[in-house]
Amino acid sequence: MAIINLLWIILQLLIGFHLLFPVLLLIIKTLIGRQKIQQSLPVLPDYAVIVTAYEQTDQLPEVVDSILAMEYSNYLVYVVADNCDISNLHFNSDKVVLLRPEQVLAGNVRSHFYAIHNFIRPHSHLTIIDSDNLVERDYLSVLNSYFQQGYQAVQGVRKAKNIDTMYAQLDAARDIYYHYYDGQMLFEAGSSATLAGSGMAFTTSLYRECLEKLDVSGAGFDKVLQHAIVSRGQRIAFAEEAVVYDEKTSGSEQLVNQRARWINTWFKYFSLGFGLVAAGIIRLDWNRFLFGIVLLRPPLFIFLVLSVLMMLINLAFAPLVSLSWFAALLVFVAGFFIALFNSETDPKIYHSLKRIPQFMYLQMVSLFKAKKANKISVATRHNVKKVI
Repeated sequence: MAIINLLWIILQLLIGFHLLFPVLLLIIKTLIGRQKIQQSLPVLPDYAVIVTAYEQTDQLPEVVDSILAMEYSNYLVYVVADNCDISNLHFNSDKVVLLRPEQVLAGNVRSHFYAIHNFIRPHSHLTIIDSDNLVERDYLSVLNSYFQQGYQAVQGVRKAKNIDTMYAQLDAARDIYYHYYDGQMLFEAGSSATLAGSGMAFTTSLYRECLEKLDVSGAGFDKVLQHAIVSRGQRIAFAEEAVVYDEKTSGSEQLVNQRARWINTWFKYFSLGFGLVAAGIIRLDWNRFLFGIVLLRPPLFIFLVLSVLMMLINLAFAPLVSLSWFAALLVFVAGFFIALFNSETDPKIYHSLKRIPQFMYLQMVSLFKAKKANKISVATRHNVKKVI
């Protein structure tokens, strides 16, 4: 019985820690203070802008047009149209290279390396853009400022380009939360920003070193990549001003399939965090240690559901402990609103928050589909075209 009680306490502490972790990051960041700008180096990157598409090409012309409108000019665009009909794709620019693999790749990393192996010139840097993204004119210019400080990996901000449905609004709220804590606060606390799958850039040599010898299938290549980068002692910078606009999930089926893939990747890769935490302790490396903790954290809805469950169980057996859970949940909610208040949050997003229980229910449905997620779908399908 004593062992069971001990395990019950440990379980509660582990789950409760994640409720308080965002506010702890705020405290750490405040104690550390604003980071000093590293010495600027004379770096003028030659970018490969890699745009990957799987089966769907409808939005590619708009995506490429936004890239071609960027103010920085030293780049080429590589559009990898995997398993796509490209008969209607025509790009009237010598900066665009359209690639259609002869065999279906069905994987982000495979598409990235297909582009790399077909580079027209040896690009020093690469940036990854999804087939539904749009970029700001200064996107590459902002990235340059971080590479000039010596960083070899940079994550930008993915803002919502469509928030006209409840699902898209709540999806955008979730992104704001993660960008604020897992991006800005984590980086400013002395660790690394987590990677978001697109809107990210690397030196070509680092990207190849981390992934070229691996065959990462299914979703989650960003999880493998960020672990490989941090485990090499590198920090992933967070570039708040490097903005890409991302298509948010608009329907329930789309949301369930997407989240099922994401949940699947967490279960597949979360154990990588143990090695980073251990390495951080052994090497006294704050970057590795703190980032490892983030990798171990369950998806947001899972630890929230578990927290409410713990509160209800303790209500029957330990009311004072239950009260502590309630207080911890309030702290989390406060931290969530701090993220929204400190970001450019559309009023529609605040209005949608009352539908969070419905949003979480659909993610619970996703949890039960997670095991077969990569068989259900390879990529998120966007059925409705949106504009900013």
